[in-house]
Amino acid sequence: MIKKQYKSVFVTVGTTEFEALIRAVTSTAVLEQLAKLGCTALTIQFGKGEAPDVELAQRHTTIRLSAYGLKSSIGDDISQADLVISHAGAGSCLEVLEAGKPLIVVVNETLMNNHQTELAERLSRDRNLFYCTPNTLLETLAESDFSTLEKLAPGALDSFVNQLDAFMGF
Repeated sequence: MIKKQYKSVFVTVGTTEFEALIRAVTSTAVLEQLAKLGCTALTIQFGKGEAPDVELAQRHTTIRLSAYGLKSSIGDDISQADLVISHAGAGSCLEVLEAGKPLIVVVNETLMNNHQTELAERLSRDRNLFYCTPNTLLETLAESDFSTLEKLAPGALDSFVNQLDAFMGF
């Protein structure tokens, strides 16, 4: 059986900061695991946070690294990626899933009243994505079989979004 290669990996934190995710994806161990998955190019969108030290990380890998803060749309980055690693923002998750890309969602445990965790758990239960924390990203990359993920069914999140809106008072 031929194993799929995830040559192009895109990481996004949306418009916020998520330093723990950026540190995790630029760690030597995660870069080595990405290389085992066939990654040759890693693009990191770091939002409003501090830019990662791409030059330093580049010394520890053959993966071609690039990073940027914000731009008007990440749609092209998503469409070109073979695998996306994202923060758990609803907009980012839905954009990636609607594009039909395999997705690992990394939950930011430092956020209070974190509804992102609920969304990640729901989508994971439905086998649409895998989720983890920055501390478990390495294991998730090593242990996940992306071929088992299912495409997001049309309207699959409508009831969840309605429940979340009601809870938030919208």
